[in-house]
Amino acid sequence: MRNRIGVSPMCEYSSVDGFANDWHFVHLGSRAVGGAAMVMTEASAVLEEGRISPQDLGIWKDEHIATLARIFRFIEEHGAAPAMQLAHAGRKASTAAPWNGGGPLQETEQGWRPIFAPSAIPFSAASITPEPLDEAGIARVVQAFGQAAKRALEAGAKIVEIHAAHGYLLHEFLSPLSNTRKDRYGGSFENRTRVLREVVQAIRLTWPADLPLFLRISATDWVDGGWAVEDSVCLAKQLLPLGVDLIDCSSGGAVPNVSIPAAAGYQVPFAERVRKEGGIRTAAVGMITTPEQADGIVRSGQADLVFLARELLRDPYWPLRAADELRQDGPWPQQYLRAKRTY
Repeated sequence: MRNRIGVSPMCEYSSVDGFANDWHFVHLGSRAVGGAAMVMTEASAVLEEGRISPQDLGIWKDEHIATLARIFRFIEEHGAAPAMQLAHAGRKASTAAPWNGGGPLQETEQGWRPIFAPSAIPFSAASITPEPLDEAGIARVVQAFGQAAKRALEAGAKIVEIHAAHGYLLHEFLSPLSNTRKDRYGGSFENRTRVLREVVQAIRLTWPADLPLFLRISATDWVDGGWAVEDSVCLAKQLLPLGVDLIDCSSGGAVPNVSIPAAAGYQVPFAERVRKEGGIRTAAVGMITTPEQADGIVRSGQADLVFLARELLRDPYWPLRAADELRQDGPWPQQYLRAKRTY
């Protein structure tokens, strides 16, 4: 990577039937031109029913490969690593785009049934009650993640990330707040992490050993009795030998109405602790906005990568500006060199 800046996955709610289109080409491509080292797609559904909304990006069928390949080629041609986040929304599936209210969709509104989760517990009082996955259903999900990674590779992705955060399906299995199963996929830490281990193993069957596999987690649920940072450290120790190379440390999303002490860099301590105690590379994300802040996170060893989201929506060329402000040589495209500052 040409620097330590990654484009964090951000849902665009702009697809039809899961296909990438010109919006994704410009949105993702401009961040590669803007100097990021890694450009990651939004959460991309590994099964059609695993979408958050009907407008989510998808990777559940071979037909999705061609439009993604065009985007990934452009990203790589402009010096960044193309990356794809693989996801299943679980009990948060079948909802409207946020600018349409974000609430549950009925079948007459492009929604679908059933939606699936570890247990028959709705996310909120207004949410759809999910159907618990049986073991055959779990096996289907695990296989879908493996097949999705294979398609991402065919499209030209150089990194894939498993989405196990923010209250989506794999996080739902991890957290005791959403997983009350009594079988081998519930109860103990070992059982609640089983499906994620199986997903990692399924992906590594098709994903080359020399290409990175990332994992996004919610390092804490911010709720007593939920998933905690100590669990995240234990998870890192479990998954590193199975082929996970980096843990992308976010937080929250398991249950609604949680008080989160959001402030500048509020999730960085999670990345630092998982890195130091779990012995694995990490990425820090969340309210990282200034070049000095991002540079300090990496230089001090709190994390190996810094992922930016909203800041890169505000300014796709943030990495180039950051290089200027820190008096470093930025990865300026030759077409833009006339704008580069000289000192």
